[in-house]
Amino acid sequence: MKDFSATRRAVLGGLATAVAGGAMAAGRTGANRKPNIVMFLGEGLRYDEFGFAGHPLLKTPNMDRIAREGAWFRNAFCTNALCLPSRATFLSGAYSHTTGAVTNDANRIPGDYRLFTDELRAAGYETAFIGKSHVGGALMDHDWDYYFGFKGQADYLHPRIVEGRNGSYAPEKTYDGYVDDLLTDKAVEWVNERSGDKPFCLLLWFYAPHAPFYRPRRMLNDFNGVPIPIPHNFDEDLTGYAGKPRAVAQAQNRIGTTAVFTDDPRTLEELVKNHYAGVQSNDEDVGRVMGALEKRNALDDTAIMLSSDHGFFLGEHTFYDKRLMYEPSIRIPMMIRYPRMIRAGTVREEMVLNVDAAQTLLEIAGLRAPATMQGRSMMPLAQGRKVADWRKDWLYEYFEYPGFEDVRPHRGVRTERYKYIHYFLEPEEYELYDLQADPSEDHNLYGKPGQEALTKQLQARLVALRRETRDSYRWSASRPAHQKAVYDPAPTNLKDASVY
Repeated sequence: MKDFSATRRAVLGGLATAVAGGAMAAGRTGANRKPNIVMFLGEGLRYDEFGFAGHPLLKTPNMDRIAREGAWFRNAFCTNALCLPSRATFLSGAYSHTTGAVTNDANRIPGDYRLFTDELRAAGYETAFIGKSHVGGALMDHDWDYYFGFKGQADYLHPRIVEGRNGSYAPEKTYDGYVDDLLTDKAVEWVNERSGDKPFCLLLWFYAPHAPFYRPRRMLNDFNGVPIPIPHNFDEDLTGYAGKPRAVAQAQNRIGTTAVFTDDPRTLEELVKNHYAGVQSNDEDVGRVMGALEKRNALDDTAIMLSSDHGFFLGEHTFYDKRLMYEPSIRIPMMIRYPRMIRAGTVREEMVLNVDAAQTLLEIAGLRAPATMQGRSMMPLAQGRKVADWRKDWLYEYFEYPGFEDVRPHRGVRTERYKYIHYFLEPEEYELYDLQADPSEDHNLYGKPGQEALTKQLQARLVALRRETRDSYRWSASRPAHQKAVYDPAPTNLKDASVY
């Protein structure tokens, strides 16, 4: 869409009130206009599953457009690769250890942590949440102008969904239809209802491709007969994960090997092709919403962010799902399109996090972030500025154990080159990787001759990052499964990271 001058936009905005599809421009033209905000959040959408990123099989023209016409952050990560903790971080702008939303069961965001949508609504935005939150109460304890969501996980074909407006919710209802099609129908409908008198914020958070995966009818035969790539380290389990901790070898998220969980994929091909179908379903839905905005002459007045709660293993190290601090699990897509502030084709290499998203969207809206938020706005990067003091490393954490997949709790530090992982329960175990020499994390350097100084440096940095992010969680063996990480308001010893 052409970038009209402010004067011409004001004239066109006035004329638009008289024609269908132009109402959204009315009353908000000129330099003082606050942008609309749309945030798409994927469910395990990988950082590399896009046509623009060179994927050999996936066609994602609508998501590609966001990156092509906006800013793409090549090195984006989640700080806890699990659905609920990451989603809570996107909303609150705070680490999971700070809010206490550390596992899929320890799932509440305390009331003193305002969501970025709370700030937007207080500033005059109309807000809508549509899709999967996973957060306790399914976010119905917050104010929304419109809500269409479900508690926990969804049934792909017959989802039970709660609908509400302005804090009044109808009883939960079963719908017949593919869940993400239903969510997107509601998103498009809500966009089309907007009068343009107020800016709006729409969160459309998809369910696909969450396992156990079901495809929409139109995609049942997609990728049939298409060869899929096999990761070079797919057979790592056959070596017993040589050189790696027992915490890795004993994790129960290996393809076709556990037969314990209902979503355990039986083959690599089943896993990958179903995941690909979900990605292309996401792309269709993104395109539908962007098309609705475009028809109403509102696309360039809308800041669009696309990201994901976490990454996803597609056979690397024989794994599926996420949780572990390996790259396929912690890397996420991050892209923002808003041509009024961001030049098309912007690509940044700096490490950004899910904890940065809330402050970024608030800055786009011209609002100050509350003191509880712990990230940094990505807008200086998105606008092409040099930021000398941008982060060079960051803290990762995972707590849900024992339980689903039995991935042992761990913390770690990722720098621009190195990764240090500490499995902090007895028996304590460690991993160390040089991502420049070993980007696939095949060779654990921990304990190898010559790595002593680097190991000490990263151990010290882990302690420092915990202090900087106010991490005072400790482990309690007496707590029930999924709730063993408990808040310690007065940690006694952060000098020795192994204590926690």
